[in-house]
Amino acid sequence: MTALTVNGRPVNFELDPQTPLLWALRDAANLTGTKYGCGVGDCGACMVLVDGAALRSCLVTLADAEGRMVTTIEGLSRDRSHPVQQALVAEQAIQCGFCTPGIAIAAAALLATNASPSADEIKAAIPNLCRCGVYPRLVGAIQRAARVQARQERISAAPAPGISPEDAAGAVPAMRTNTEKP
Repeated sequence: MTALTVNGRPVNFELDPQTPLLWALRDAANLTGTKYGCGVGDCGACMVLVDGAALRSCLVTLADAEGRMVTTIEGLSRDRSHPVQQALVAEQAIQCGFCTPGIAIAAAALLATNASPSADEIKAAIPNLCRCGVYPRLVGAIQRAARVQARQERISAAPAPGISPEDAAGAVPAMRTNTEKP
């Protein structure tokens, strides 16, 4: 039995340890967002995060993944609110959608290590093949996601105007009555 954590949950696979992680995720865990494209690591459709690194799950065995943290496209954001997912839609960088989960995973891994990547850094970090040719819009989408992610981090790191340090640290603010002025 192979034990690993998938999308934040412990999972035990009763499969041959040499089974590609791709098939364990799709067939045994029913996480079909991870796509089978080529089976030899060329296309990137099967990209998942393994301990935060974007890896092609067709090349990773269950034995390789033993004890590790795996995040699939389903675990990136349950409601599709991750900045990368939102930016891909906003920049119209999705056509048929088959390669999109792998691209989103690769972009999320890039932004986790480089908060403001250049166009060249994005092109180097996204090895995925897209048969529909969304490449011209990918750079803009990933740069947009970087800006959104940076803004969200600034917002969560700094209290809003008028919020005391105690409130920002999690203390419950006192309620105001209708007669009090803000």
